[in-house]
Amino acid sequence: MSAHDHHKGSKRSLRVGVITVSDTRTADNDDSGRVIREAMAAAGHLIAHYQIVRDEPDQIAATVSAWIADLDAIVINGGTGISLRDSTFEAVEGLLDKKLEGFGELFRMLSYHEIGSAAFLSRATAGVCRGKILVSIPGSPSACRLAMEKLLIPELGHIGELLKL
Repeated sequence: MSAHDHHKGSKRSLRVGVITVSDTRTADNDDSGRVIREAMAAAGHLIAHYQIVRDEPDQIAATVSAWIADLDAIVINGGTGISLRDSTFEAVEGLLDKKLEGFGELFRMLSYHEIGSAAFLSRATAGVCRGKILVSIPGSPSACRLAMEKLLIPELGHIGELLKL
C-alpha cells in the first residue's frame, strides 16, 4: 500500500486547541498562535480553543487537562528551549501516554536546514495524551509554519483516523 493509499480514509477535520506559552505575548502580538490557527483552519480543522498561558508547567498541564476531553488535538507553541523559563517540554512529557519520537527528530532535521546547528536546542515533541494528539513546538512564527506545513497538516487527519477520533 502506498503512502497515498494509506491516507485515503483519513478524517479531514479535527477539533483543535492552540496554546501559546509565553510570559509576554498578548492576543494582539501572538504571531505564532495566529500562524497555527490559520494553517489549521485552511486545512479544514476547527479551532475550538485558543489561549495564551504563562510559562509555568502547572498552568500548561492544567490547560491541557481541562481541554483534552473536548478536542482531538492540542498544539502548544513556545517554551521548548533550554532557558530557565522554558518548561513546556516538562509539562507535556508528563502528560504523554505514547511518545512520537520521530516528530521531534524530523522537526529538528527540517529546522537544521533553515537555522543551522541551533536546531538541536529545540525540545519539540509530540505524542498521544488520553487518546488525543498533543504537540509541542517552538514559539517562533517560522518554526510554527515549518511544523504546520511539513509535519502536522500532512499527517493530522491520518493520526486522527488511527486514534479513531
